[in-house]
Amino acid sequence: LGEYGLVNAEFTTGGRALPLKVNESVARVNFGIGPALKAKAWLDKGDFDVVHLHEPIAPNLGLLTLWLTDRPVTATFHSNTPIIKSWKRINEMLPGSVRRLDATIAVSSVAAEVAKAHTGVAPVVIGNGLAIDDYPIAPVAGRWRGGDHPRVTFLGRYNEPRKGFQVLTAALPLVREVFPDIEVIVIGHGPEMSIEGVTFVGGVSDVERNHWLSVSDVYIAPQTGRESFGIVLIEAMACGAPVVASDLPAFTEVLSDHDGLIGHIFKAGNSHALAKAMIASLNEPRDLWLERGRAQAAAFDWSVIGPQVVAMYAIAAEKRYLAVDEAKGRERRRIT
Repeated sequence: LGEYGLVNAEFTTGGRALPLKVNESVARVNFGIGPALKAKAWLDKGDFDVVHLHEPIAPNLGLLTLWLTDRPVTATFHSNTPIIKSWKRINEMLPGSVRRLDATIAVSSVAAEVAKAHTGVAPVVIGNGLAIDDYPIAPVAGRWRGGDHPRVTFLGRYNEPRKGFQVLTAALPLVREVFPDIEVIVIGHGPEMSIEGVTFVGGVSDVERNHWLSVSDVYIAPQTGRESFGIVLIEAMACGAPVVASDLPAFTEVLSDHDGLIGHIFKAGNSHALAKAMIASLNEPRDLWLERGRAQAAAFDWSVIGPQVVAMYAIAAEKRYLAVDEAKGRERRRIT
């Protein structure tokens, strides 16, 4: 936190979240009387002009805070989760919750569509942000960023099927027919595994992650579905790594600039298509995508994203206080 000029005193915990299987993944849920009391104390102490919530309709701390605050609310939707009956029922029982959202953001077009399906809102698309200067491009002397052999990197919980690690491992024998010495780096948590030519480095710091991305010849994103954004794709491009990704809408969105796609996409779940895309990428000039990729990543720098979010705060405040003024006007007319 100190890297961003923040101190622990500026953060308040809502308590321990419980793991819950949602969207073929594991969500952390924090809901109930205890978290509600902590949220209320935080709101009272903060005396905020605007409250910014994330995933405000899921049964979590954001929804509790939405119910408790009387301040203008900006909300960000991240999910690509299909309509879940329990969530929908909560919002049908309490329709006023959605009406309390003064300004809404979605991190991608996919997330915006899901938010509209769940709530009827029409969010403004503003992507997730990063600090581009935190992502160095390592100097490369030879043919490969990985040294004397090609290196590709996968990042994610490799034991979750939707992350697509099994698609990557199925593609490797075909890739090794062309690049027999290819090295695979796997970053992320999961059970202990041993696969020839694959190095599992576990969970790493942001600095270590950026190092691995900067010395990767290709970043592989083989996810099979339910992704709403591609932040690691952006981070890989920021570090100069070419990207091979499955053809999920959220991925093609962040990989597209005014000249078309940056990198390669393949049909999600198809290991043969992934192998073909990996071979094509490894055969290309090393820096073919570097300039466009770095420029695309810079479009998500906080210097660009931050003002867009702040503008939504202004919209939320204006909408809420205009509504208050109109209500006061109606009251004055009744008194008169």
